[in-house]
Amino acid sequence: MKFSRLFNALIIAAIPLTLNAKPNVLLIIADDMGLDASMCYNQGNQQAKMPNIERMCTQGLVFDNAYAAPVCSPTRASMITGQYGFRTGIGAAIPRDGAGGLATDTTSLFDLLNKSDYSANIIGKWHLAGSADGLNHPAKLGVPDYFGLYKGRARNYSKWKAVNSKGQEKRIEGYSTTVFTDKAIEWIGKQEKPWFLWLAYNAPHSPFHVPPKHLHSAHDLVDDPKKIKANPLPYYNAMLEALDTEIGRLLASMDAQERDNTVFIFMGDNGSPNQVTRGFYGDHAAKGTLYDSGVHVPFVVSGKGVIKGRTQAFVNTTDMFSTVAAIANVDAKTTDSHSFLPVLHGRASNRDYIYVEHFTKAKTKRQEVYGWALRVGDYKLISPKRGRKKLFNLVTDPLEQIDLIAGGISSGHQKIVDSLVLKHKAVTQ
Repeated sequence: MKFSRLFNALIIAAIPLTLNAKPNVLLIIADDMGLDASMCYNQGNQQAKMPNIERMCTQGLVFDNAYAAPVCSPTRASMITGQYGFRTGIGAAIPRDGAGGLATDTTSLFDLLNKSDYSANIIGKWHLAGSADGLNHPAKLGVPDYFGLYKGRARNYSKWKAVNSKGQEKRIEGYSTTVFTDKAIEWIGKQEKPWFLWLAYNAPHSPFHVPPKHLHSAHDLVDDPKKIKANPLPYYNAMLEALDTEIGRLLASMDAQERDNTVFIFMGDNGSPNQVTRGFYGDHAAKGTLYDSGVHVPFVVSGKGVIKGRTQAFVNTTDMFSTVAAIANVDAKTTDSHSFLPVLHGRASNRDYIYVEHFTKAKTKRQEVYGWALRVGDYKLISPKRGRKKLFNLVTDPLEQIDLIAGGISSGHQKIVDSLVLKHKAVTQ
């Protein structure tokens, strides 16, 4: 009798451990946030106050070499498919109207998770299709309960249109950062099995503005269009602080057991807007360029099983696909995506290069921002569609101010360029 009671007690005690054996994954994406905006990185002195994200940085693992596409649509396409843009056809921001979105017969991360024992969803910005592709585009790519901003941006953060999984559009009156947080809290609260939530805020993407007062500390800001245009940085930082406040509310809504069983990922989808980086990168623009100012992004992981510290391991946004699949224990077959799960556990990375690209079929005068860039070790080669190639040593010159092959090239640098060109051919075959 005593043995039976003891055995039953052990079984009951083990149930929560069994149910929670697979961790949840919360992916949080900030829209248009480069390294220069984060206090977790030593790049400039104009960072926003984001104490909740800074806490993730001290308690988790900060990636010093994480890369995205120069603009948001190809970044998101690479994450949801695990493929580079030359395979998906998404190489630039998708226009609001017209077609040209991600092909719905592409295998998505959600197609995989829907076959697993995980719940999975996207809340927030979509921007993987134009309106002519149909407002049910998320559902066609396997997202079961989508809610969010379908297009690239909201013209007004407090009055905007949201789309749901049925392809229905609804007018929303409410600060989008808060509305997305409310929806995330509601969705997480309903889950009864392991879950993956892709939470894509549209903050701090323009239009720059003064957020609701209770979400930030910059109470001296005046919501005046002329003042915002003249000096957008403090407004941008207030929007980031508001985002961080709402992230804190989301985390606080989870009980201790659920937080302990969750892997948290925070990232930016491309570089900061050019309006707020004036002069910091010299004559380089930020968002929309192949320079690190446009593609080197904040990337932090914390939570269950994640070591603390910083890592020099390379990460491409394509790697989100295989990493989340690995956490959920589902098979993900793609040559472009390398799981960074070993890095989270203190083991070596299996990615030895970084590849980014920017292309479009549209006619444009800014051909110099299109092309590809590839990094191996300390060196990065930029190959623009128009103009000559440029080579940089990112360890000694992180802001890419010294082109090593300008005005002539040494035999040593020629070998580096040749090896990077060969690597590019291998990557894109």
